[in-house]
Amino acid sequence: MREIVGWIRSIGFAVIFALVLGIFVFQPYKVDGHSMDPTLQDQERIYVSKLSHTFSYMPNYGDIVVIDSRVDRNRTWMDDILSHPLIGLITGTADDHSMYVKRVIGKPGDVLEFKDNKVYRNGVALDEPYIKETMDYVSDGKLTVPPNHIFVMGDNRNHSTDSREIGFIPLDHVMGTMIENPFS
Repeated sequence: MREIVGWIRSIGFAVIFALVLGIFVFQPYKVDGHSMDPTLQDQERIYVSKLSHTFSYMPNYGDIVVIDSRVDRNRTWMDDILSHPLIGLITGTADDHSMYVKRVIGKPGDVLEFKDNKVYRNGVALDEPYIKETMDYVSDGKLTVPPNHIFVMGDNRNHSTDSREIGFIPLDHVMGTMIENPFS
């Protein structure tokens, strides 16, 4: 009996450790769709550092981030727990389609324009060798990224649901920043 209790205790500690690691440090995500082609492929597994989310720091330009696309609602600590893959398996919400993988284009205070088939940040056209094809999107206006928000876009600009449609991403909706695959 003592050995069984020891095993249960060890398994319990392992599960708690995995939850804490996945909520606060790093977590795997699966790319869903083709909005990040050619950089990332549909169904590709990526690993995300959650430290930017845990400590609320701003990602860098060009970083690939996972965002919660439900920008019209506030996130709570329960959202972080429920988005863990282990909890998703238990609750049946493992295939959450509200998490998007995108690239950071604008940070607070940046003025963005879309003209001449390019993105302009603060009046300068971005050099974007990672995009799939020339962007068809144009807009007459200028967008200014508000405080504590970012602007994100997919690398497959003509087939991406991103900040052009869902709006600016609050910093607390940035779930983490992609890290290089340690297993490749």
